[in-house]
Amino acid sequence: MKIQRHSPSSLNLFCASPSMFVLERIMGIRQPVGAPAHRGTAVEDGVTAGLMDPTKPLDDCYAVAIKKYDAITALSGDKRREEYRDTIPAMVKTALEELRPYGVPSHCQQFVEWKPDGLKYPIVGYLDYRWEHHGIVVDLKTTGALPSSIKIPHARQVALYSTQTGDNVDARLAYVTPKKRATYQLENTRDHLNALHQIALRCEAFLAMSNDPEFFTSITCPDVESFYWGGNARQLAYKHWNI
Repeated sequence: MKIQRHSPSSLNLFCASPSMFVLERIMGIRQPVGAPAHRGTAVEDGVTAGLMDPTKPLDDCYAVAIKKYDAITALSGDKRREEYRDTIPAMVKTALEELRPYGVPSHCQQFVEWKPDGLKYPIVGYLDYRWEHHGIVVDLKTTGALPSSIKIPHARQVALYSTQTGDNVDARLAYVTPKKRATYQLENTRDHLNALHQIALRCEAFLAMSNDPEFFTSITCPDVESFYWGGNARQLAYKHWNI
């Protein structure tokens, strides 16, 4: 095992699917990233280009995003590749309509690190956008369906970003679909940060049980009906867990 730091995504994975955490983080068998995640990365590039230069035409922002998507999906076997590519311009447009009124961000992809008492490893991450002069941090999420409130895993993530960039920071989640958008302000930030801390403590207690990956497959069991174990991952469940 080569785990030397935590991230909100890895801790959320540990919480949601311990067996997939074992596969990816302990055994080192990372699962392929699908078209939705690649689209999110590409949209963020296009949005960042449009935020950092408020005069940049939308078509140029779309081009930045499409170029990124084509590069990172060049070898992708995901059958949804073209379907998701087609929605990128609309998502970039929607996101910029939501975020350009904030002005030019003071920080993009800012690294944050937190090591509270009791943890062996720090919890680290990269916040999407920060407007230091406004005291605002925003994380951008692309999604197929617009949620009516902040999702709990996202709340833990943004709680880390906001508390590690200053006092009384206004933390927000901006969700965008090709047609809709909504920004929600994070409440109970300290409670969500504490939850992340508690998950990390349990994760480290779990990791301290052994240095043998086979030990962890012996005490966990994949739910092969879960979306975590779709596609080729299901065969890995059969192979490594003998189920």
